Formats: sequence, C-alpha cells, structure tokens
Amino acid sequence: MRSFRSLSVAAFAALAVSACAVGPDYERPDTVAPSEFARDDPAIYTDAEMEADFWRQLGDPMLTRLVDDALAANHDLRIALSRYDRARALLRESGFDRFPTVTAGATAADQRASAAQFPGATRSERDGESYDASISATWELDFFGRVRRSVQAQRAEAEASAADLSVVQVSVVAELAQSYFQLRGLQRQLSVARSNATNQRGSLDLVQARLDAGSGTQLDVEQARSQLESTLALIPALESEIAVTAHRIAVLTGRQPAAMIAELEAPAPLPELPAHIPAGAPGDLLRRRPDVFAAERRLAGATARIGVATADLFPSFTLGGLIGTQSVATSDLFERDSETRSIALGVDWSFLDVGRVRARIAAADADAAGNLASYEQTVLLALEETENALVRYSRLQREREHLEAAAAAGSEAARLARLRFDGGIADFLQVLDAERSQLETEDRLVQSETRSAVALVALYRAMAGGWPL
Repeated sequence: MRSFRSLSVAAFAALAVSACAVGPDYERPDTVAPSEFARDDPAIYTDAEMEADFWRQLGDPMLTRLVDDALAANHDLRIALSRYDRARALLRESGFDRFPTVTAGATAADQRASAAQFPGATRSERDGESYDASISATWELDFFGRVRRSVQAQRAEAEASAADLSVVQVSVVAELAQSYFQLRGLQRQLSVARSNATNQRGSLDLVQARLDAGSGTQLDVEQARSQLESTLALIPALESEIAVTAHRIAVLTGRQPAAMIAELEAPAPLPELPAHIPAGAPGDLLRRRPDVFAAERRLAGATARIGVATADLFPSFTLGGLIGTQSVATSDLFERDSETRSIALGVDWSFLDVGRVRARIAAADADAAGNLASYEQTVLLALEETENALVRYSRLQREREHLEAAAAAGSEAARLARLRFDGGIADFLQVLDAERSQLETEDRLVQSETRSAVALVALYRAMAGGWPL
C-alpha cells in the first residue's frame, strides 16, 4: 500500500503539471484585408452580404432542382463527405488517448511437463491445469502535452476536412449552374441559327424564282446557297455541344450521362440577371471562404504537431495497473488467496537520441512555415479571384448592352436591305451582307448573355462561401 500511495502521489503531481504543454501555442494570423474591392462598381454592386444559395434567387425551378439533386447525389461530394467522416472518426480516436486504456483477458491451460523436467514423477504428477483472469489499464501521463497537442492537431484536421467538403459543394454547384446556363445559351444559339437558316432558305427560293423568271442571276443563287449552307453547318456543332453539356449536367447530379437528355432538350430562356449584386466587403469574403478556413485550420494543426515533436525531448511517463486472479483449479479462481495485482510507473526518455528528435522538430517547424505560406497564398488567391470576377461581370454587362443595340440595328438593316432589293434599288449582295451581319450579331449577343450568366456564377462562387454541414 505504501508503494501504491507513492505512485498515486506521482500520478497526481503529473496531472498538476500537465496543464503545461511544450511547443508554441497557436495564434490565428493577422490578415489585413482591404476595406473595399478595387473594381467596385456602385451601379452594380452593393455592400449587402451575398447569400450562399444564390441559385434560388434566379427564379429557375429546373436549376434549383438540379442543384438539390447534385448536393444529394454527386459523387465528388460523397468522396469528400467520406473523408470528413474519416477525419471525425480519427478525432474521436485521438481523444481516447487522454484516458486510460483498459483491457481484460482470461486464459485456461491444460499442460504436461516432460519427464526430464521432473525426474521420477509419474505422468499424472506431471499433468497440470492453470486458470487466470485479469483486468489491466495503462495511462500515459501527459506531463508535457504530447497527447493534447495530438488531439489539437487532429481536431484542426477534422475542421479543415469539413471546410474541404464545403469547397467541393461550392465547386459542384458552380459547375452545375455554369453548365446549365451554357446549355440554355447553346439552345438559344441553335434557335438563332435555325431561324436564320429559314430566312436564308427563303432568300434562296426568291432568287431562284427570279432566275427561273429570267430576271435574276446564277451568281445571286450561288451566293444565297453558300450563305445558307454555311449557316446550316453551324447546327450540328451546336447540337453536339448541347448533348455534351446535358451529359455533364447528368453526371454532376449523380446520373448516367444520357439520363437527362429528354428532360433538358426543351429550350428555356436564360434567367434574368439581378440588377444589383450584394458584394459585401473583402473582410466578409475571407470569413466566408471555406478554402481560406481550411488553410488556416491546417496551419493550426501543423503548429500543434510542433508540440508533439517537441514533447519527445522530455521523458514519457506511463502508469500501469493490473488486478486479476490465478489458480490451478476453477473452484479456487476467485478465492482471496488467488488474487494478483500490480501497479507500475514506467519512464521512457529518448535523451540519447536527441539529434533525431531535433530533426523531427525542425521538420515540423518547416511544415508549419509551409502551411503559413499556403494560408497567406490562399488569402491572396481568394481576393484575386473575387476582383477578377467583379471586373469581368461588370464589363460583360457593358458588352451586352452594346450587342443588344447592334443586334437591333442588324435586324433593321436586314429588313431595309430586303425592301431595297425588292424595290430594285439594291443588288442581292447587300441583302446577303445584311443577313450575315444579323446572324453574327445575334449569335454574339446570345454568347454574351451566356457569358454574363456564367460570370455571375463565378462571382457567386468567389464570394458566397459554403453551406453548413
């Protein structure tokens, strides 16, 4: 009992000093964000905070349903979720290192010694049985914080894994929305091409009829046919891109590539883009971005692992105990005199291997320095991505305004050219040039509208952050 009291005193003393942990205590880096975005356009952007589920604000039920399907069934998300679940499981496992490890065991043996071991003994005298049962516990006394630093590191890794899941959510939703808008834009381009082909076919029929009546020329016919065929050549490529985009949307929602072709083949307009975008402030952006949070948490984990490595410079104390029973007969197994017990305090110290330990500490320091640089780089990239998205979106609005005016003018020019040709005061080449210009401007307008919608998604992706788990 005296020895037990001595070991108990040592254990409690260890707990008293275990509030100290070697290695640096983590402090979140001070990140100074600009007060406002450099390309802020008050005509488009407001200071309100952006909503993460931006797609619901666009008023497209099909897009909302597709995003919900992707968040529920996308395979990249399932992979990221499994990694998050693994990190949480490892965190729970590391937490058990703070408590004693308790095990139980029992054996029953029937054995016979050799005659050489017991000369002159009979066989029955050399036969014997033994039984034992015990419960044992071992506990690392965390004098220098190795266990606590390990738990801190694993907790930071679990939090980083949660942020990684949010990063994948943002990426999947953004890619799905962009693919959906590209699909609608391609369908609009296809409609423009088919409409122009119909008009050009009418022009070809007209000049052919004039040639047959003796008032036209073969040149006009061939020029009209050439323009019609050039327009018809655009249609297969557009149809191919529409199918490819539909395949991508299906896979993003966890379906077979061809599963949504019939559902998506009906054209629908691009959503009306909001007049004002809630951009917020750069500081709000850095608090929302899950990739910034993940980088910061990995820096915290790397800092904690410096403490884990540093703890090896100091002795490790382990408290162990056992209580059990042993006997040669089952009837005596739990008798008082069959009791066995032990309690021990173990010390392990690698002071003779200090060079190897210091090398591990240096490696942990380097890892933390690299994670700090990675965090700072992530912050800069987040700001860069957002600044780029802001300027692209605002400039695309200006481009679209000009193309809308150009498309209206091109349509009027084609109408006037046809009237002049019908009135005999202009040749057919002017009609062809006007129709060609009309097709080009209408197609460019549709592409600009599509780019604007895609740019809006990129802006939301840069600024909206993730979703709660």
